[in-house]
Amino acid sequence: MIRRWFANDDIPTNILSRLSAKKLHNLKNVSKEWHNLVSDRSFVSLQLQKREPVSGFFFQEVFQFTDYEGIDSISYIPVDTEILNVWRSILSFLPENVVIMSLNNGLLCCRSCFPISDPRVYVCNPLNRQYGSVEWPNLPRDSTSSIALVFDPSRNPIDKSTDFKLVAVSKMEMEEDDDDDDVVEEEECCFLFDIYSSKTGLWTRSKEFCPSNDNLSKNKGVLVEGVLYWHTDGCKILMFDPQSEVSLLISSPLPETEFDSIPETCIGESHGKLCYVIISEDGLQEWTLEDCFISHWELKISIPLNEFEKENPIVGYKLSEKVGNRVSKDAVPWMDPLAFKDGMLLLRVSAVVYLFQFDTRMMKRLCDVSSLGPKSMFSPIVVPYTMSLVPIGEE
Repeated sequence: MIRRWFANDDIPTNILSRLSAKKLHNLKNVSKEWHNLVSDRSFVSLQLQKREPVSGFFFQEVFQFTDYEGIDSISYIPVDTEILNVWRSILSFLPENVVIMSLNNGLLCCRSCFPISDPRVYVCNPLNRQYGSVEWPNLPRDSTSSIALVFDPSRNPIDKSTDFKLVAVSKMEMEEDDDDDDVVEEEECCFLFDIYSSKTGLWTRSKEFCPSNDNLSKNKGVLVEGVLYWHTDGCKILMFDPQSEVSLLISSPLPETEFDSIPETCIGESHGKLCYVIISEDGLQEWTLEDCFISHWELKISIPLNEFEKENPIVGYKLSEKVGNRVSKDAVPWMDPLAFKDGMLLLRVSAVVYLFQFDTRMMKRLCDVSSLGPKSMFSPIVVPYTMSLVPIGEE
């Protein structure tokens, strides 16, 4: 029966391509015919036309005040299961412990833990446990550089090979202008960009640079319609287009001076647009970027804190007071937006991690922060994950 069905490839292809990547991956074990079909690049290309929902979040605690990162501290928090659980060994197929850099369209970018004599950059698919590695660019071998993955199968079809780019962002001091000796200016830095292409296997330094004194923080390397965005600590978003090699600093929707307390923010992608989430005394807000060149944002959703308290009485008990009392950046925020994707916000409230959906206002408890590691309260690396069947590395 199975062989008769597979005699006409159009039938199983059209039916199976409508299933999720997770279900298709499990079907590989049914038979050799199923495995060959689901693994075929033409089938994977067809299945990629179906938008995958967020299946979970990768969470990595950051060990501050130390130069040693060699600690297996990566957790995976699934959101598409009824059973609440935290997975620990999902990246055990990699040859060494790694630090997560960025993730898009099912592929994860990570690097070796420092210090190490020969660091590598890994691009892997956690679902099919395949990976490839790239040499570290000509940059300092420390955590000051951020590397983002550019993988968009809608722009670069995967029918023959899985092509991608990597963009490494580093920071350096700008040279002073000797002609302005009488003018005393604050020392200024700039962002530099190195680009790796899987087609050439080479790193190249872009001529583009972006003057800024800010530092990259939180959500790094968010890919939206082929363009990368990095959250900074200065109410700005760094933008870089790998195709045109043009960079830009985009102002946030609202400056910090608009608030009495210190707001918490994060960026993410939702249905082809860059989104900016703000939690402040004004409530929970989701903004979408409409024009990057004039920093034009539109407020999509705004939920006042008193409404959030009524809808979530246990979680939101005295929430306005707790959020409004944060007046120092050194203080740990009561509510912290960790990552955002397709309207789904991974949110820490006190010592518990929740999933909050802006459209439905549904809130789901996922896990205690303590289950993610002893340093998980302080500036963790968090990236949303959507599963993919895309092959990577040697096949």
